Amino acid sequence: MTRFDFSPLFRSTVGFDRMMNMLEASARSGEEGYPPYNIEKKGENDYCITMAVAGFGEDDLGIEVKDSTVTVSGSTSGEGDKEQTYLHRGIAARSFRRAFQLADHVHVSGANLENGLLHIDLVREVPEALKPRTIKISTDQDSRQIEASRQAA
Repeated sequence: MTRFDFSPLFRSTVGFDRMMNMLEASARSGEEGYPPYNIEKKGENDYCITMAVAGFGEDDLGIEVKDSTVTVSGSTSGEGDKEQTYLHRGIAARSFRRAFQLADHVHVSGANLENGLLHIDLVREVPEALKPRTIKISTDQDSRQIEASRQAA
């Protein structure tokens, strides 16, 4: 695997520490692509992560949210595999751990397991104080009228 050195970027940027740490962590993770997943945008502020987790039940899966990271883990008990003889084993039943970085103001709203697919619903809710707002621009004449009305009172 090719290793990337992000240290030159650290030297020439200010205030992008979180982004640089995410880039470095994703390059270091070495995830092998298991289990496969999709990230879907369902609306302006709605997203869904869908993971193919065939062979895993609700009790075998775990979803943890910490800071701005969602971590999905799966482990199987492995019972029954010892007495099985496979001629071909194409369905992976190995444990996994996959992490997803969430943007600011994105949180997990729910999760469900259906037909071997784990759906994790995400919603972006920007606080009212951070939403864009329109500021009325006044002219000098408007400010004179306001001052005149204050002096008359």
